[in-house]
Amino acid sequence: MSEHNHTHAHAAGVDTTSRAFAVGVALNLVFVVIEIGFGLHANSLSLLADAGHNFSDVIGLLMAWGALVLAKRVPSERFTYGLRSSTIMAAFANAMLLLIAVGGIAWEAFHRFGNPAEVSEITMIWVAAVGVVINVATALMLMKGREKDLNLRGAYLHMLADAAVSVGVVLAGIGMMWTGWLWLDPAISLVIAVVIFAGTWGLLKASLRLSLQAVPDGIDVKKVNAFLQSFPEVKEVHDLHIWGMSTTEVALTVHLVMPQGHPGDAFLDHLAEELEHHYHIHHPTFQIELGEEGVACKLAPSDVV
Repeated sequence: MSEHNHTHAHAAGVDTTSRAFAVGVALNLVFVVIEIGFGLHANSLSLLADAGHNFSDVIGLLMAWGALVLAKRVPSERFTYGLRSSTIMAAFANAMLLLIAVGGIAWEAFHRFGNPAEVSEITMIWVAAVGVVINVATALMLMKGREKDLNLRGAYLHMLADAAVSVGVVLAGIGMMWTGWLWLDPAISLVIAVVIFAGTWGLLKASLRLSLQAVPDGIDVKKVNAFLQSFPEVKEVHDLHIWGMSTTEVALTVHLVMPQGHPGDAFLDHLAEELEHHYHIHHPTFQIELGEEGVACKLAPSDVV
C-alpha cells in the first residue's frame, strides 16, 4: 500500500483570508448595531430583517473563519486526518442558519402585511445604501478562492446576497416615497427571504453531500475508474472510494489488481500526481493486489463497503 498526501496551504494566502474574515466580521457587526437602531427608529421591517440576516452572517463568518483555523491543525492520534472536515460542518451550519433566518423574515413579513405601519423612507434608503457598500467590500475580500472552497463560497454568497438585499431595501424606500404604498416594506422582506433561500439551497445540498462522504462536485467516478484502468499494468480496479476530507481536499482509496507485482514507488508517485492534476484528488491511497487464483478480495463487489 502506498499513500501520497499533498498539502497546498500557503501561509500568505491563509493570512490574507484570515484578515478578510476579521475585517468582514468587524464591519458587519458594527453595521448590524447601526441597522437595528435605525430600523427601530424608522419602523422599517426591511431594515430589521436585513439586520437579522446580517447578524446571522456575522455568526456565519465566525464559523467559517474558525473552521479555516481548525483545518490547519495537524493530525493527532485521535483525529488522524486532523480537523479538516470542520470546514464542511461550518458550510452546512451556515446554510441551516440562513434557512432559519429566511423563516423568521417571512413570518414577520406576512404579519406586517396585515398591519402596515408608517416607515421613515429616507432612513431606510441611507442605511441600506451603507449596507451595500459594506457587503460588497466584504464579498470582494472573500472572492478569491471561492471556486475551490465550499466554506469560502458560503461566506462569499452570504455577503453577495446581503448586498443584493440592501439594494432591495433602497428600492423599497424609494418606491414608498413615490407611491406611499406601505406594503412595499413587507413585500421587499419577502423578496429578501426568497433571495436568501435561492442562494442557500445549493450550499445546503453541497455541504450535506460532503458531510455524508459523497463524491465532491466536479469529480466523475467513472472517469477516474477508467483512468486507473488505462494503465497496462492494471488488470482490474475495485473498491474505489472518493470523498471530501474538507471543502478543499479530496481523498481516494482504491484496490489495484496488478499481476506483475508491486509497480514501485515511482509508478505510484506518478499516479498520484496525475490524479491531482486531472481530478484534483489530493490524498490517494492505493492497495496493490496480485489477483492470485483462489484468493478473492471480499471488497471487490461494487455493493460491498
